[in-house]
Amino acid sequence: MKDDLLKNNSQKLTQGQMGRREFIVSAMAAGLTLPSALSLVKKAEAATPKKGGKLILGYGYGSTTDSLDPGTSENGMTQGIHKAYGNLLFDTENTGELKGDLVESHEGSNGAKTWALNLRRGVEFHNGKTLDADDVITTLNYHRGESSKSAAKGLLSGISDIRKGSKTQVIFELSSGNGDFPYLLSDYHLVIMPAKGGNVDPLAGMGTGPYVLQSFEPGVKGTFVKNANYWRSDRGHFDEVEILTILDTTARQNAVMNGEVHAVNEVDPKFVSLMKRNPGIDILQTTGTKHYTFPMRLDTKPFDNYDLRMALKLSVKRQELVDKILLGFGALGNDIPVNGAMPFHNDTIAQREYDVDRAAFHYKKSGHSGTIPLNVSDAAFPGAVDAAQLIAASAKDAGINIEVIREPKDGYWSNVWNKKGWCACYWGGRPTPDWMFKAAYTKDTEWNDTAWRGTKASKRFNELVVAAASETDQAVRRTKYFEAQELLHDDGGVILPMFANYIMAHTKKLAHEPNVAANWEMDGNRLAERWWFA
Repeated sequence: MKDDLLKNNSQKLTQGQMGRREFIVSAMAAGLTLPSALSLVKKAEAATPKKGGKLILGYGYGSTTDSLDPGTSENGMTQGIHKAYGNLLFDTENTGELKGDLVESHEGSNGAKTWALNLRRGVEFHNGKTLDADDVITTLNYHRGESSKSAAKGLLSGISDIRKGSKTQVIFELSSGNGDFPYLLSDYHLVIMPAKGGNVDPLAGMGTGPYVLQSFEPGVKGTFVKNANYWRSDRGHFDEVEILTILDTTARQNAVMNGEVHAVNEVDPKFVSLMKRNPGIDILQTTGTKHYTFPMRLDTKPFDNYDLRMALKLSVKRQELVDKILLGFGALGNDIPVNGAMPFHNDTIAQREYDVDRAAFHYKKSGHSGTIPLNVSDAAFPGAVDAAQLIAASAKDAGINIEVIREPKDGYWSNVWNKKGWCACYWGGRPTPDWMFKAAYTKDTEWNDTAWRGTKASKRFNELVVAAASETDQAVRRTKYFEAQELLHDDGGVILPMFANYIMAHTKKLAHEPNVAANWEMDGNRLAERWWFA
């Protein structure tokens, strides 16, 4: 009873429903000493969002080739920028729930083939235009267009028609039912932009978000000021925000410890214990679906050869990578982008182990000779170069000669990833198999970085993904997703050795809600919107 009373009164204090003096009196009446009551007051006041100040964030991503076009966003830096000035139709809250962002309510019908989305009323873009159905339709059609290069094009391929139900209602018709459709509309590329003359300007940096974009220097920084007309009064607490690219891991970590920035992502696990010694710094880690990969492109020799791919998959000491690269801040991967944090995870697939004899067998069968280039950079993830060297060392015992080519950090995502035959990559993961598969593995997605198309297994995989999305019988749906994972595990071009925790560091001058999102780093890349100065 006492604990419940104190908890209830703490909430009242935080929400301004009870004064400081009243709280102290009630706490002492409940049996607390004055110092204990004052301590509770302090905690409650720290949890109360405060307005003002300039937030500076340091990201381990960013490139001079970056663009303000949300459709081409390919790293955490640009995602953080887009979420600072824009909103999505749906987004994952820090509780893990999918909720409407610009959508107030929604309903699926006709076997989840028809979806009606009702938009929030009175939401304004930074240019003063009121959000309406035309903005949503025009934005999504920009990504769906025949000539579109948007990374979200494949996600939206199941939409057969979008029409306006009313000024604030958008109706979607799908080619087949998909109960996970709202999840797809939470993809971070789908920032809603204002329509003008039947088009949108993806380079304008114009949105409905908590901050107004002031400047953008690709690979350097983005600056923002508070949007005084933001539709959420409980978010967007800072007066100014600056988001910096700091690619060098040591420089980024020093920046937060020296007080040059307030928070950084991609903390190297090797430095966690050292940073914890700093009394002004908190280390925050979240566990979700983030994973590190080494994608092999099937449209590039020698990776079009099944036995060569299998030889490389069997040449990886996965536990060694978890131990030496992640230092325990993660878990084993099994060459599928689905883990136990997601529904329909196929845990019946045996964990792929290092097997030098089988690797040598498949390598000999492939007929390949000579070196195999592996293009990597720590831009992919902290320790990516070291991980590549460990893979090269373990493969050597099977008679496989891997040449590790170290690439520059700047331009890595535009010049190496999704272009070179074999490289390193990271994925934030997605909350459902359907979304993850459509983001990176189906035939029509721009981000199919293994170019896994055209094989018998990949064709069957695509059929299963479509069928599973519209399946209402969950047992049957499970069977389809299980088979899809088996096909990807065996025939696909991805080597996925480990799932990694998000590790960030922030000054204790910052405060946040008890829950921190695990779907993306930096609190779902909404730190600028959700956090405040203590």
